[in-house]
Amino acid sequence: MNQLNIILNTSFLSAIFCSIFIIILGYFLLKKNLVPDNCAHAISSVSLSATLPALAFTAFMQDIKKETFTTGINVLIFSFIAYVLLILLGYVFYYKYSGKLKKALIVFTAFGSTTFFAIPIIDGIIGSTGTLYANIFNIGYRVFLYTFGLVMMSGIKFERKNIKKIIINPIIIATFLGLFCWIFQNTFPILRIDRSAKPIFFVLKCLAETSSPLAFLAIGMTLATVPLKEALKEKMTIIYCVFRLIIIPAIFLVILILFNYFGIIFKYEAVVAIIIMLTTPPATVAVSYAIKYDNEALLASNISLIGTFISIIMMIFWLVILNYTHSLYLV
Repeated sequence: MNQLNIILNTSFLSAIFCSIFIIILGYFLLKKNLVPDNCAHAISSVSLSATLPALAFTAFMQDIKKETFTTGINVLIFSFIAYVLLILLGYVFYYKYSGKLKKALIVFTAFGSTTFFAIPIIDGIIGSTGTLYANIFNIGYRVFLYTFGLVMMSGIKFERKNIKKIIINPIIIATFLGLFCWIFQNTFPILRIDRSAKPIFFVLKCLAETSSPLAFLAIGMTLATVPLKEALKEKMTIIYCVFRLIIIPAIFLVILILFNYFGIIFKYEAVVAIIIMLTTPPATVAVSYAIKYDNEALLASNISLIGTFISIIMMIFWLVILNYTHSLYLV
């Protein structure tokens, strides 16, 4: 009954329906030439530069509690451990492959579309607390994506300029600024701008609320450029989806259950956020790397198309599983 309740939950249904509907709308708009070919790129730039940073920052404008703080620190530490483990799992999953294909598959499997795809859904389903944990978990994600991911896909050596790219990323800046305000809000109450500077907070909140529709429109428009029939013929796409959307979330759910059992606390909202972020198609940045450096670009597009549709189905599945484990007090 609990599993049925979560599927019928208004917030859950609204978030899933919203994402599917707007993705289809974006697909239709580009397919029918109602928007320019570069529209997805323009929308993505706006989202990554303005609306998603606003969403990342405003998520931290909430009261700090001992349990929330403890979970937040655990999520931050675990984010780095998790991506080391994801990379190692990639080497295990694709041990039979070699060269560029192996490197590309490892990157696609380790790095999902957490910012663009998962966070808007998390925000719609479990609200600002889940978004807070999601943005903290994304710190480790971005460090590895802009270092390990870039090196693997481009073949170039890691350089100092890439560190700068990580630091000046608007979402990273917003996340660390929000994290600082959240941690020190009791010492410096003025940091809670939702109370001390309501007009500024209102502007940021308005921007944050546009992040989901803009992100889903861009995803739909991007998918419109990939031939569906060709993508379905690609065997590697199915292999990727099994590893990325079924095996990896299962492994990490077991890990998080064990952490809680041994007293390393991860609140339910944090567990939901992490599992949803691990049930996503490849990161748009990873796909961009593939295209820019001519490293399995067609495979990247195919995986992105099929992975997006399957990930929505698997998110529903994992949310039911999460609700069941929560009812058993495992998470």
